[in-house]
Amino acid sequence: MATGGGASGAAGSCRADSPAGMEGREEEAAAPDPEVSDPSEDEEEEEEEEGSGVSVTPALLKACTGEFSLESILLLRLRGRGIAHLGCLADCSNLEWLDLSGNAIAGLAPLATLRALAVLNLAGNRVASVEPLRGCRSLRQLNLAGNRLRSLRQLRCLQGLRHLESLRLRDPLAHLGNPLCAAPAYRATLAAMLPGLKAIDGQRVAGRGSELFRLCHELDAALDAGDAPGAPAEPPGSAQPWVQAGFWEPRAPRRSAVLEEATRQLGQALRECRELGRRADDSIAQAQRALGRRHSGNFGF
Repeated sequence: MATGGGASGAAGSCRADSPAGMEGREEEAAAPDPEVSDPSEDEEEEEEEEGSGVSVTPALLKACTGEFSLESILLLRLRGRGIAHLGCLADCSNLEWLDLSGNAIAGLAPLATLRALAVLNLAGNRVASVEPLRGCRSLRQLNLAGNRLRSLRQLRCLQGLRHLESLRLRDPLAHLGNPLCAAPAYRATLAAMLPGLKAIDGQRVAGRGSELFRLCHELDAALDAGDAPGAPAEPPGSAQPWVQAGFWEPRAPRRSAVLEEATRQLGQALRECRELGRRADDSIAQAQRALGRRHSGNFGF
């Protein structure tokens, strides 16, 4: 399998293949002897794949996004729609985020013109050549898990993508991979081939990472060093307080001329309010008494 994969990778390195070419190579890899496959079978599969599968059309894109102009589409999710041909996707010239996972895509030629594309998910397709992706100059994240890439040489086309930081070829949780993932050291080779990568298969290979990650890493290292056999035991010391002495004690109120004057004025206003309330009560009581005397007379009712 290693010999057959290497030969296929050398022949298909940085070269756009038709869907039939990819299907043919998949059957060759599964055959006991890849050198004796029948060319007529490849031709039959080519005719079958060209006539099958959904194609991306302007009507499909407008129905999915609600945009009347394909150039206005910035984010596009076409997940699990049975798509086999990318059709007019090249007309989405301003597309930045694209999810094509879970389809039957083999050829990527329409993606070559998407200069603004930054995130691309092609997981679970039939891709055997990523040559067209060399034109995606803004690409930062690329998911190719669950495709038909047989050799790391097929990924040399990505060396010109200066912004590429994350590349996924295998997803254990989703049970997706590529034939090249059978090589035990493919991650190390890939990191050397694409030194700009910071993450491979979701695992960080370069960069400092978050502050929390760094602290946890240093803590793990310190614990491992302390638990190592023969490590010198540190003498116990007194625990240091987190805060200064008296931090939690209530603070004495500070004297302030402004605060004292404001308190005095508030007290005076409260006293005036109480006096006004008392006067109002007296006036109401006098009015009630006067009305009572008036109603006590004989008014002829």
